[in-house]
Amino acid sequence: MADAIAEQLPARMLNEFAYCPRLFYLEYVQQEWAHNVDTLEGRFVHRRVDKLQGDLPDASSPEDKIKEAKIQEDKILEDKIHARSVTLGSERLGAIARIDLIESDGGKLVPVDYKRGSPPDRDRVPEGAYEPDLVQLCLQGLLLRENGYDSDYGIIYFAETRTRVRIEFTEELIARTLRLLEEARRVAQSGQIPPPLVASPKCPRCSLVGICLPDETNLLRETESEAPVRRLVPARDDKLPVYVQGHGHQIGLNGEVLEIRTKGEVVATARLIEVSHLCLFGNVQLSAQALRELAARDAIIIHLSYGGWLVAVTTPPPSKNIELRRRQFQAASEDETCLHLARAFVAGKIRNSRTLLRRNARAPVEATLRRLAMLRRRAETAISLATLLGVEGTAAREYFANFSKMFKLEASAPAFDFESRNRRPPRDPINALLSFLYSMLLKDLLAAVVGVGFDPYLGFYHQPKYGRPALALDLMEEFRPLIADSVAISLINNGEIRPSDFIARAGSVALTEQGRKRVIEAYERRLDTLVTHPLFGYQMSYRRIFEVQARLLGRFLMGEINAYPPFCTR
Repeated sequence: MADAIAEQLPARMLNEFAYCPRLFYLEYVQQEWAHNVDTLEGRFVHRRVDKLQGDLPDASSPEDKIKEAKIQEDKILEDKIHARSVTLGSERLGAIARIDLIESDGGKLVPVDYKRGSPPDRDRVPEGAYEPDLVQLCLQGLLLRENGYDSDYGIIYFAETRTRVRIEFTEELIARTLRLLEEARRVAQSGQIPPPLVASPKCPRCSLVGICLPDETNLLRETESEAPVRRLVPARDDKLPVYVQGHGHQIGLNGEVLEIRTKGEVVATARLIEVSHLCLFGNVQLSAQALRELAARDAIIIHLSYGGWLVAVTTPPPSKNIELRRRQFQAASEDETCLHLARAFVAGKIRNSRTLLRRNARAPVEATLRRLAMLRRRAETAISLATLLGVEGTAAREYFANFSKMFKLEASAPAFDFESRNRRPPRDPINALLSFLYSMLLKDLLAAVVGVGFDPYLGFYHQPKYGRPALALDLMEEFRPLIADSVAISLINNGEIRPSDFIARAGSVALTEQGRKRVIEAYERRLDTLVTHPLFGYQMSYRRIFEVQARLLGRFLMGEINAYPPFCTR
C-alpha cells in the first residue's frame, strides 16, 4: 500500500490526522469524501484566497542570504507581500501545503490560514486555536523555512468573527507538528484503518460520519463501550431517483435543472441537487451536457427496457477507494469468506420471508412458519454454496406456495390467481408485478454498491456471469420480502393495481405504462418509509438502509467487524 501513498503529505491532511486518525485514513488513503454544511461553508470562506494572486520574492541561498539580508528586508518592507493560494513543498519534510495567504512582517513571511467559525474561548484553549489548526499552520511555516524564507509565527483568520489569532512557532509546537507528521505517514503506509472514536463529540459534525459509521462499527466490533448508538446521519436521503418512461422523451440541461421534453415541450423538471440517479425506460434520449453534469455529481444512469429489465448502466469514474475493491476481489476468491456472506444473505432472506408471512397471512400457516425457521437455521450452518442453493430453493417454494394467503379475499380476483413463482417471461399478473419490483430493487442496490465503491459485478453468493450485477443481487436477497413482496401485497390488497394495468401477449404478461407508474409510486413510498434498525435502534428510511448495509459489508471485508449483519425486521 505504501507505493500508493503520495510522498508529500498535504498540510490539510495533517489537520485531519490530528482531529481524527480514522478521518485522515478515509480521506487520504481511501480517497473518500462527502460534503456537509461545514465543508460547504468552508469552501465559501475560501472562495477569495483560493484564487492565485500576488507573488513571493525568490528566497536567497544561505551564502547570499547574509549579505543580502538588509536589501531583502528593505524590499519586503517597501513592497508588502500579499500572495494568495501559494503552494510550497519539501522533499525533506515529505509535506506540501497550499497556503491561503502569505503576508510580510519586517522581512519575515507570515502564513495566514482561513477558517470558518469563531476562535475558541481562551479560558478553555489558551493557545487561541485547537491542535489540528495549530499543527497545520505550523507545518506551513516550516515549509516556508524549508524554501529559504524566515517565518516565526502565523495567523489563523476566523471568518465568522473576522478575528486574527497570532500563533507563535515555538519549539514545542514544531516538535509536536513533526511528530504528528511522522505518525500520519506511518498510519497511511500501514494499510490498516484506525478504529473509530468512541462516543466522541467530534463525530456529529464530521462530513464523513455516514461513511465512517463510528457508533455502528464500534457496536459490531463488540467494544467495551456501552454508549448508545447515535443516529448521526439524516433519517431520509435528500436525493431521489428520477424515472423517465415513454417513447420519444428527451432529457436536457437548463442551468441546474434537468428538463424532460416531448416534441420540444417541457413536460417535467428535476433539480440536479435532488437527483440521486436517473432511470430511463426504453428509448429516452439524454443530452451530452446533462450526462456530464450528472457524472460530475456522482449520479448514475440506469437504462432499462420498457418492461423494466436492466439493459445498461452509465456511471461516473469509479470510486477512488481502490483499497475496498482490492479487498472485494481478494475475498471473492476465498471460499470461506464467500460462504460466510452467502449464509448471511440467504438466512436474512428466509427470516424476512417468514416475518412477512407471519404478519400478513389470512389463513393458517403455522406449519410453513416452522419449516421456514428450520430452513433458516440450516442456511446459517450450510457447509457449501451448493447446499445453500438447495436450502434457498426449498424455502422459496414453501414461501411462494403460501404467498396468495397474504391477499385479501375480496382482492383475489381470478386475474390475480397465484400458484407459484415463474419468470422469463412471467406468465401471470402477480409474477409480472414481482419481476418488475425485483428489477426496481436491483437497480437501487446497484446504485448503493456503486456509490460505496464496490465493483457491482463481483459477488460472493451469486457467481460472476456476463452482464449480471452479482454483488447487487447478493445484497438484494434480504430486502426482497421487505420491499418488493410487501409492495406487491399492498398494491393488490388496497386495489391500487387492477387487471387492466397488465397486458398479455403470447403467454407472457407485462405491466402497461400506466401500471408501471402506479407500481413505481408505491415502491418509492415504501423506500421512504421510516423503520427502526433492529441492531442500532434508530429510525431511518429503507433507501438509507441500503447504503448502510453496503457500508457494513465494506467494514466486514476490511476486517473491522467479524460478521456481516443482514437487515432483518422483528
